[in-house]
Amino acid sequence: MTNSPVSPWWSDAVFYQVYPRSFRDGNGDGVGDLDGVVEHLDHLSNLGVDAIWLNPVTVSPMADHGYDVADPRDVDPLFGGLGALDRLVEAAHAVGIKVTMDLVPNHTSSQHPWFQAALAAGPGSAQRQRYLFRDGTGPGGIHPPNNWPSIFGGPAWTRVVEPDGSPGQYYLHLFDPEQPDLNWENPEVFDDLEKTLRFWLERGVDGFRIDVAHGMAKPPGLPDMSLTGNALLRNSDDDPRFNNDAVHDIHRGIRSVLDDFPEAVTIGEIWVFDNADFAKYLRPDELHLGFNFRLVRADFDATEIKEAIENSLAAAELAGSPATWTLSNHDVEREVTRYGGGPDGLAKARAMALVLLALPGAVFVYNGEELGLPNVELPDDVLQDPVWERSGYSERGRDGCRVPLPWAGAAPPFDFSTSHDVWLPMPTEWTDLTVAAQERDPDSTLALFRRAIELRHGRGSFGPGVEFLEAPPHVLSFRGTDGVTCVVNTGTTPTALPPGDLLIASAALDDGQLPPQTAAWVR
Repeated sequence: MTNSPVSPWWSDAVFYQVYPRSFRDGNGDGVGDLDGVVEHLDHLSNLGVDAIWLNPVTVSPMADHGYDVADPRDVDPLFGGLGALDRLVEAAHAVGIKVTMDLVPNHTSSQHPWFQAALAAGPGSAQRQRYLFRDGTGPGGIHPPNNWPSIFGGPAWTRVVEPDGSPGQYYLHLFDPEQPDLNWENPEVFDDLEKTLRFWLERGVDGFRIDVAHGMAKPPGLPDMSLTGNALLRNSDDDPRFNNDAVHDIHRGIRSVLDDFPEAVTIGEIWVFDNADFAKYLRPDELHLGFNFRLVRADFDATEIKEAIENSLAAAELAGSPATWTLSNHDVEREVTRYGGGPDGLAKARAMALVLLALPGAVFVYNGEELGLPNVELPDDVLQDPVWERSGYSERGRDGCRVPLPWAGAAPPFDFSTSHDVWLPMPTEWTDLTVAAQERDPDSTLALFRRAIELRHGRGSFGPGVEFLEAPPHVLSFRGTDGVTCVVNTGTTPTALPPGDLLIASAALDDGQLPPQTAAWVR
């Protein structure tokens, strides 16, 4: 008799996304930091998560809150320096929590020594070959090399002043001008990334979430694109800026390094919606996991939720990889607001939390999701996301989902910081949403998440898929391989639950039936 292979730790893990600026401020400067995460590891341990994903904490001018990396192998003093990360890794491992970091391979900061050297060296230099510098078109090179827009708004090209003071070449930046894209055809770029990967893995980091994992490789000749349907912060499957075949060679190179650290994991941010294309990223020699964002894009509707689940499972099955699920992150509107806001939005978000945690594969919970936080309507003068300025002040950007977490107390800053001057203002009405307040309430959203994650861990192996069961219109019912059924009612009238023991419900039952905007697990 042979033993069945043990699944990797990450295959059905619950990851908790820490947006470090907003988790907890440990030094009183109004900005969250890594020592703040250490201080509240008990919250994550009590929640029952298996791993942390840290948004960028490397050295950065913070034009895009850390996604503009000036030194990928050091921690910014804002977050406490390298020693603070070492303390976090040690403390998290001591309570059984893995630590993964954000990796940003598509671009650097414009303050990165490489880019500064490229500006100083001039056209045709080896330094410029590390980025995508091109001559302009038209008389005197007055027009950009192509018509590509930036994901953040405005053109994707910025013209530089050459060392002699003349108008010069343009450089490509798919995001902010302070985030120049790297030239992945230059072997120096991968050599440097390998140093970064090994630096962190050798310090005990357990893997990486890879930013813009469908980016990096650019099409030959950088052709013009159709601008129809181009939207800020998003790309489509026919967008030449992304999902070019050469990107898979880059991921194979990354995987070749990760294979020297067999317990480590890579998770790709993959905004690709064709299943066959998506599955390519999860081949055995590429990424371990990949975010499929269809559940984020689904409305609170039984048919849409089912289609999103079916699609995500099919894409993962094509690759022989576990599915990866999430409802929110630092780039999208919080689900309470996305589902309509107020009590109805919260009820739907609680129901979807049970759907999320019932699914096989890896699950990501964004900090504050476990508290039922909504998006915050912030005044114009505090907005910091570069999207706000780049869009000509027409797109408010992502700051509303990044407001700091409320921990305790009756007024801002709710023990997030000892300073009242926090990096984004907190709403006064969050008194009942603090961790301390919810810990006193057995029916709170925090209590729901803790119980659901505990039950999830007690279910053992989930298997690769789910069985969808017959259900009335506006009701979705699916059963895991362990016999636990998740039912969610997206309609307007109560519905009967299948026979069995009720394990958990997102709201009280209505005379034994599942109310609208509610989900439950039954064994």
